[in-house]
Amino acid sequence: MQPLKSKRILLGVTGSIACYKAADLASTLSQLGAHVDVVLTSAATKFIAPLTFQSVTGRHAYTDEDLWGPEGHVLHVSLGKEADWIVIAPATANTLAKLAHGQADNLLTLAALASTTPLLLAPAMDGGMYKHPATQANLETLKGRGIHIIGPVTGHLASGLSGLGRMVEPAQLVGQVRYLLGRNGSLVGRKVLVTAGGTQEAIDPVRSITNRSSGKQGYALVQAALDMGAEVTLISSPTALEVPVGAKPVRVTSAEEMLEAVLNEVKTADALLMAAAVADFRPAKVTQKKIKRAADTLTIELINNPDILFEVSKARGKRNKPHIVVGFAAETEDLLKNAKHKVDAKNLDLIVANDIKSDDAGFEVDTNRVVLIDKAGNKEELPLMSKAEVAQIVLERVATLLS
Repeated sequence: MQPLKSKRILLGVTGSIACYKAADLASTLSQLGAHVDVVLTSAATKFIAPLTFQSVTGRHAYTDEDLWGPEGHVLHVSLGKEADWIVIAPATANTLAKLAHGQADNLLTLAALASTTPLLLAPAMDGGMYKHPATQANLETLKGRGIHIIGPVTGHLASGLSGLGRMVEPAQLVGQVRYLLGRNGSLVGRKVLVTAGGTQEAIDPVRSITNRSSGKQGYALVQAALDMGAEVTLISSPTALEVPVGAKPVRVTSAEEMLEAVLNEVKTADALLMAAAVADFRPAKVTQKKIKRAADTLTIELINNPDILFEVSKARGKRNKPHIVVGFAAETEDLLKNAKHKVDAKNLDLIVANDIKSDDAGFEVDTNRVVLIDKAGNKEELPLMSKAEVAQIVLERVATLLS
């Protein structure tokens, strides 16, 4: 699933200093396979040149001058009707007012008025302008028509003040477009629960036992499930990764916290993908004060952590939820034997196994090389590919199992 591939996005750019973010947005959408047509208002061209957008999209960037060219009498109609989505970012207070009241005095507002295509707006303006009753009334009018609005956020503004009015970042906008485009996928109506990251087991207030898991494979699974239309909950230990737009995040730190969260969320889940690297052990005693250096050696007694998948298996037998459980196995030896043992011991429908000794697969990298094993013992070995590609294949298997 690549929800943006070959989709036509009409990107409207209006007169705000946030125009520089629109160039990044156009570039990212194009890299994800979308065909991006950009329309700049006259005010926008004072901040950024059409050539900038032509350079990052490989397509002509339109201005009001094109409206009066040889094809001007139909250009606004074709731009609006051929687009799969219209995104206006930044959307100034003036443009919001025009859209709310059906005023069409430039190429962008003409295209929007002529179109029945879904519309996403990213407001950007000074805080006082955003809070003004007129702007708020216009936003309510637009929301009432089913128009999607993302942001603004609080931050530094062009006026030098800080407040609510800053346009959201391009990554958030791309995520929102991607989420909206995925609402017709094969997992629509399904609830998917994903765990990700490496748990942390406290030794004292400043130290913990953890592992090298970055969470990248788990977060890729979340994005793939969203792309296929699922309602997704992500239970994650601390990572540096951004939660994909549309997912419900549940933050945990330790294995015991993750167990509690999983057992709570899994009650209504159709599928559980247990991608987190859960610590097998934790200190028997957590010291309340920082342990000082005093001797040449330090002994820490470790005890077993709960086996989350085993606990899920027990609860699953009582309520038949979740319908599908996918485990993950990071091994350093006897990969297939150990993975198949986990399938049988924990009543898994599928396991994703990988040998973490390889430098280009497993922890902390963007690629993976895995073997899929189902409960019947059937094996599918996947070549080296991105973690996003692995996630797509796994979620396609989940969709097939659920159907």
